[in-house]
Amino acid sequence: MTENGITPKAQDEIVQFITSFALYGFPESHSASFALIAYASAFLKVRYLAAFTAALLNNQPMGFYSPATLVKDAQRHGLKVKPIDVTRSFWDCSLETMDGKIVMRLGLRYVRGLQQIVAESLVEARQHRQFSSIEELARRVPELSQRNLRMLASIGALNTIGGIGLHRRDALWQVEKAGKRVGKLLEGIIERDAISPLTQMDTEERLVSDYHGTGLTIGPHPMFYRRAEMRKLNFKSAAELRVMPNGKRAIVAGAVITRQRPGTASGLIFLTMEDETGYSNVIVMPHIYEKYRQAVLEPRFVRVSGTVQNQDGIVHLKAEHVEALMVSAVQMASHDFH
Repeated sequence: MTENGITPKAQDEIVQFITSFALYGFPESHSASFALIAYASAFLKVRYLAAFTAALLNNQPMGFYSPATLVKDAQRHGLKVKPIDVTRSFWDCSLETMDGKIVMRLGLRYVRGLQQIVAESLVEARQHRQFSSIEELARRVPELSQRNLRMLASIGALNTIGGIGLHRRDALWQVEKAGKRVGKLLEGIIERDAISPLTQMDTEERLVSDYHGTGLTIGPHPMFYRRAEMRKLNFKSAAELRVMPNGKRAIVAGAVITRQRPGTASGLIFLTMEDETGYSNVIVMPHIYEKYRQAVLEPRFVRVSGTVQNQDGIVHLKAEHVEALMVSAVQMASHDFH
């Protein structure tokens, strides 16, 4: 600036202007960018919920929430989600039309242990001709291992093959049969799948299979099946907690989906708990954390009692007691301390 003839006083003023903008410009541009992303995301979620949800699920891992939470949130907003089905699903989650409405079909990418190249071989074989039986599927897509087939059967992805309405244990029965070698005399003879002598899985078994095999369920949230029992114990749902007045005492229960301990929060821990109606936000003070450390950090499902903090529509439950709760044996993922 001296070489360009700018006086020392003017130089000081210019440096001051640049310094001031440098301190302000980044947060301004960052907030503007975030605002645009938030608005665009909200617009897409409201207007194109199926496509928005499918895009999120097809680009995991990303963001703060697990696929299980994303699916449940979309369902609460009215999206119909169809299960993984070897006769319909592609590798990615896809869109279908049902009764004039757009629905989302879960993709084969969510089958535990199934490689993309194997899934694409399945889709390619299906495009030539649908599978008439599980035995035919195993024969025409030899890339599918016996383990792959068992996993597909356990999550219900083989139930519609052949059009006879198999249930999951029927399919598992047929998978074991298809895995047995036959002599040359019987090679190439494809039998239709028959109903097995096994009983259907109950609700808990299906839930456990869903979460083990895909990390999520398109059926009701595990808390749904315990709601009647919870009401008798005066437990509040997440939806009920959101409308409770400030200062009221409440008990909530749910699956812990996030645990956070920001460095600027003076040792506070924030839990997000999910049930079939939505989310409950819980504040755990340091002395409560020390008292109930294991219950705060480890269980998938917890029960929390405390005092409602409702300020300007922002609702938290300030925890006074935290304990593990046995709701289901499902393996639900949580986003902890990231």
